[in-house]
Amino acid sequence: MSEVRVDVTEQKAGTERVRTEVDQDQDPPPLDPVKPPTGETSRPDLQGLLPEPSPSPSAEGSGLLSLPWELVTHIASYLSAQCVITVLPKVCHVLGNLGKDSVAWQLRARRLTGSGAGFPVGPKEDFNWPNACLEMEQLITCWAGQADLDGEDGDIQQNVGRDVLLRVREEVEWRPEERVASLMLGERGPRAVVDAVDGREGAFDQIDHQEDLVDPRHLSDRGEVDRGQSPRSPSPPPALERMTLPLQNADICSVLLVGGEGRVCATGSQDMKVKLWDLQVGSRGTLLRALGGQGHTHQGWVVCLAYRGPLLASGSLDSTVRLWDLEAGGAARGLIRTGFPTHCLSFQTDVLLAGTSHNRINMYDTRVAEPLVKSLRLHSSHGDAVRCLAADDNYIISGSTDCTVAVYDRRAGKALKKLQLSSFLSSMSYSGSEVWAGDHRGMLHAFSMQAGVFKHLSQFDVGHTSRITGIHRSPGSLYTCSCDETVKVHLPSAPPRTLCTLLQQDWVYGLSVEAGVLAVASGDFWLSRVQVWRPRR
Repeated sequence: MSEVRVDVTEQKAGTERVRTEVDQDQDPPPLDPVKPPTGETSRPDLQGLLPEPSPSPSAEGSGLLSLPWELVTHIASYLSAQCVITVLPKVCHVLGNLGKDSVAWQLRARRLTGSGAGFPVGPKEDFNWPNACLEMEQLITCWAGQADLDGEDGDIQQNVGRDVLLRVREEVEWRPEERVASLMLGERGPRAVVDAVDGREGAFDQIDHQEDLVDPRHLSDRGEVDRGQSPRSPSPPPALERMTLPLQNADICSVLLVGGEGRVCATGSQDMKVKLWDLQVGSRGTLLRALGGQGHTHQGWVVCLAYRGPLLASGSLDSTVRLWDLEAGGAARGLIRTGFPTHCLSFQTDVLLAGTSHNRINMYDTRVAEPLVKSLRLHSSHGDAVRCLAADDNYIISGSTDCTVAVYDRRAGKALKKLQLSSFLSSMSYSGSEVWAGDHRGMLHAFSMQAGVFKHLSQFDVGHTSRITGIHRSPGSLYTCSCDETVKVHLPSAPPRTLCTLLQQDWVYGLSVEAGVLAVASGDFWLSRVQVWRPRR
């Protein structure tokens, strides 16, 4: 027979220590319903006096933390990634360790992408699993089941069954996060979990967010399940809202969200102007200013934009790049003459890269009066142009219309590798160890860049039928747009899992993604538009 001895100190007129012996195998005597329990007839409150239970089978105490760690991990998989990352560490140190379980994150990612898909596409070493799962769940919540966003432009075509998307959306959206602490610490008791261990019916009914028992929308006034109602909850309101900027017939060539929070949008157009738009004012946004005053910003079409910190760079077919200070109201900060029409830009911490005609990549230091640092020719053909490029502190990766992709090692100061493709790359996104690019035939290409080794991993057909003009990839999201008048939202797996397709009325020239906000530029020679999808306020 085991005993628990607890010292209970009560603060009254004086301090009296009472030692109470509790026999675990015998129930305490019933309490007097009138007189408060005193002395040896009372059972001490053990809450807060026992040490915190350890997540092991041998731990004493009640609640979920007394269960095997594998079972606790399984239960936590029914919470959202946001909850596991931000809420559980505030509950207790033990639950905070759930966010460090790499295997649990990989299982979650597999459930999101599907068992038949490869994820991540590139190397798994140093891959940020928690961030990837968080982004994928947010992407599904925003874009799955959004067919009710309608209008003349921007209609959404579901790429998998609506019921399937709604089910996935419910899985990541309906999470009882406000009850995490009470659930994980055993407020409701471990009965449901114990039933699962014993193999009895109703294993995880009380904690499974997919079942009726946890959804208060399916409960009657007495707390019982209303079997007469559908087991599926009503679809929540759309998670996104759409706005269209008042462009006044400007022919947009490029679009870029700036500032880090998706609040300001920069546009470059065929009327040779660069404009800044405030997306927080009104239902359609408002024009902040046209850079360069009332006249033209450039003397040619503005076809590319890039920014780093307070500086915005605009590249034009007039063979110039202009710099603008966003913190100074868009004041001019410099003019760079590239020598050839500029097709693409990449702004890094210490250098601005410009891809031009005649297959040149120019490196500029924007802090000095003579900014040109080096001019590279990584592609052989003189009659072609560098159409896309991406870079980090170590490498520069570029695609040319000569159907080659080249890698330059910045530390060694030399070309590292060049691959020949069957079609030329027209857009590129580089983050972590993965490079994603779209070609002029509508195919997606995935590359890996790790420890100085550049590999072409695979190519995918995601349904685009013409040149891919824009691409954005992060650990848990993938956006693409094309001249086939569509924008697609995917999970970045192999093959990509397409969540939905935004149908446009004209060519799509480019896209930009920042802080969950998506901006898309589309149009023709007579009418252009910039549409913005953002989380509903």
